[in-house]
Amino acid sequence: MWYQLKGDCITLALHVQPGAKKTQLAGLHGESLKIRLAAPPVEGRANEALLEFIAGLFEVPVRNVQLIQGAQSRQKRVEICGSRVTPASLLAV
Repeated sequence: MWYQLKGDCITLALHVQPGAKKTQLAGLHGESLKIRLAAPPVEGRANEALLEFIAGLFEVPVRNVQLIQGAQSRQKRVEICGSRVTPASLLAV
């Protein structure tokens, strides 16, 4: 499963592709949600853009989104707290 629910927090397993033409969801990639990011993987810009994009998807402030694993990797885990958006609804779009 590409996400886990624990209390009011959601943990997502992500496969991130930085340097894409457009920032967007790209469906599932194995056991992870694939996200294409327009930001380059330079000086943490891709990670910042990722957190902002995830915050927008889950309708929470950026401070409610935390990168918990994979700062230097394409495979990342992020935690979102306080969202009313369900992870499964992201794929229904």
